[in-house]
Amino acid sequence: MGSLGAVLKHPDDLYPLLKLKYAAKHAEKQIPPEPHWAFCYSMLHKVSRSFGLVIQQLGPQLRDAVCIFYLVLRALDTVEDDTSISAEVKVPILNNFHRHVYDNDWHFSCGTKEYKVLMDEFHHVSNAFLELAKGYQEAIEDITMRMGAGMAKFICKEVESIDDYDEYCHYVAGLVGLGLSKLFHASGAEDLATDALSNSMGLFLQKTNIIRDYLEDINEIPKSRMFWPREIWSKYVDKLEDLKSEENSAKAVQCLNEMVANALIHAEDCLQYMSDLRDPAIFRFCAIPQIMAIGTLSLCFNNIQVFRGVVKMRRGLTAKVIDRTKTMSDVYGAFFDFSCLLKSKVDKDDPNATITLSRLEAIQKTCKNSGALTKSRRSYIIENESGYNSVLIAIIFIILAILCSYLSSNLSNNA
Repeated sequence: MGSLGAVLKHPDDLYPLLKLKYAAKHAEKQIPPEPHWAFCYSMLHKVSRSFGLVIQQLGPQLRDAVCIFYLVLRALDTVEDDTSISAEVKVPILNNFHRHVYDNDWHFSCGTKEYKVLMDEFHHVSNAFLELAKGYQEAIEDITMRMGAGMAKFICKEVESIDDYDEYCHYVAGLVGLGLSKLFHASGAEDLATDALSNSMGLFLQKTNIIRDYLEDINEIPKSRMFWPREIWSKYVDKLEDLKSEENSAKAVQCLNEMVANALIHAEDCLQYMSDLRDPAIFRFCAIPQIMAIGTLSLCFNNIQVFRGVVKMRRGLTAKVIDRTKTMSDVYGAFFDFSCLLKSKVDKDDPNATITLSRLEAIQKTCKNSGALTKSRRSYIIENESGYNSVLIAIIFIILAILCSYLSSNLSNNA
């Protein structure tokens, strides 16, 4: 759960945090008994707890397919991410990974922590994959093949231009969007979305992650991982790693802001994709990460801390997003709120101020035109002071109730 300090500062986070904690406990109890499926769902919650929760809200067959799709691509990503593996070893594995999913004897030791466990015991994922319906298997194999080939291409190629950046993000994330659209369609729950909209769904998430993870990627051992396009960063510094130097703080923030402006290109496509969805569970599965992305961009924008440490949404706000996101109106409201927060941070002297404001105003116009921005909706930006006091009182009562229960239990045991 979120830290006590954060909860006291944002007491209305408490209820969503408690609900999220309960949902996580409930999800753990729903793990299937079969060893290979138990491994897959347990691993899913280890590599992404919040993502695992929204996956488990999908219908049974689609849930299994998306779980395996996610783990297969996580394993592929683990091979790509491990900078200790030579290109000579890595490239063939990436190119052939779509074949390895059919081989329940294959494994390759790499990565760290839970990702190493995933790679060492990949046979569980293969066994589960082989039990999926043919349509799901074909969609997962196709996307894995295309993604592996794209990753292999960029092992030997740097991200120079913005076109390179879009191409790389397409391979590692846009294809995920295409694959998920195929899985949704194969389930019979959704029409097949266009490749352009599906691609934008992936690119918006991936570009947000690349922006947020600058410091982690540049400090990667034994070799830096560099995904920011030279076409952008070379306007500000001579080397990408120079952005983390104190003397380049002003230039670094301007470069960061241009990266955020670039990511915002995809927001309207994402809103269109989500508005076309019919199934409530699929909608939530798609919408929650997208709201998290624009929320993260609003925190990163104009923020030097991106080059100093970790910038991410507090756990209570994440819980609030998961709790509140039920309809497209909720998405419009969240995108409007976070775009307002982002807009308030735009410096008129920033070289990309005009284009950033233009993209934010386009997002806001789409949200306003939806008719979803009613006065009764709950905003992510404006804190309700009366709510603060009532929730704080509720916290005190909860703490007192826990203490009373604890004391009562001890007295009973001692009697």
